[in-house]
Amino acid sequence: MRGLTCGALLFLLWAVPGCGLFDSRTVPHEGRFGIYWLHPASGDIGLLYSDSSRMSNLALDPSGTLFAFACRIGGDSLAHEEVFTLSHDGSDLRQLTSNDFLDTYPAWSPDGEEIAYLSWPDSTLDIWIMNANGSGQRRLFDSGSHDGDISWAGNRIAFTTGSRVWVMWDFALNPTQVTDPPRAGEWGNAVLPFGDYDPRISPDGSRIVFERMVDDSVVHGNYDLFLVNPDSNGETRLTTTGWTQGMANWSPDGNELVFIVSAVGNEGRYDIWLMNADGSNRHDITPGYVPDGFLCHCPLFDASGDTVWFIGEWWE
Repeated sequence: MRGLTCGALLFLLWAVPGCGLFDSRTVPHEGRFGIYWLHPASGDIGLLYSDSSRMSNLALDPSGTLFAFACRIGGDSLAHEEVFTLSHDGSDLRQLTSNDFLDTYPAWSPDGEEIAYLSWPDSTLDIWIMNANGSGQRRLFDSGSHDGDISWAGNRIAFTTGSRVWVMWDFALNPTQVTDPPRAGEWGNAVLPFGDYDPRISPDGSRIVFERMVDDSVVHGNYDLFLVNPDSNGETRLTTTGWTQGMANWSPDGNELVFIVSAVGNEGRYDIWLMNADGSNRHDITPGYVPDGFLCHCPLFDASGDTVWFIGEWWE
């Protein structure tokens, strides 16, 4: 902007969407939580659905027409968390699970006919499966300890157990261990033990992105993002910042990753970031007009790759 007058510069700051300084746009606000969309190109944010109850773990079916997510109903404990679906236009909210224990973290089957999810009916958190309408609920896998963080693509399901990433092929009951991070399962000063979490299989099934705790100097843990092949070969580190970051999701073409940076050191952020699948061109796509009290969770691309959906939380 070399050569611009002060008046011209101020006009540009006011006129250019997303510039932030004089941006008149606001984030829609109804309940404390909501399903929001973000157009990275324009910086526009819209609200699809809002609820006063805690929402988490947003997932979009392969057709791009139906969301699944977890929501707490009738209370704010883990036992109140159930799995819901919602149409892409904000209609037809359906509660799929209803019990007195935790049901969460839905993941769609490749054909959109089934949903895998995490359930805690007895001593451990296990992988369950049900039809997309909530019928046919049944336990799929129990490692004997807590299982978590499901991703389903093709004929494989990636998940975590023992603070490591595993892959189950064709629903086989003898999954393959994919990662073996330093100090896996060791408790330090953070809320989780050292290890690898939240694997996501790429659309073509050739790569898995996940976050690894690399430092416990802050209570929420510091993480970097990594890639690994499903056969456990070719591990690649994508970030070296050591921020609190993760919950990465792939673009439909597998060329980009969207993820959350929830903290840098002790400073809370909860911003949406984007980068190429090789770790390059990493940048914050959260518009400048987003207020500090608005936290972004669980970002994912829609079927076109032009829109990022996420769960927004108004921090009180």
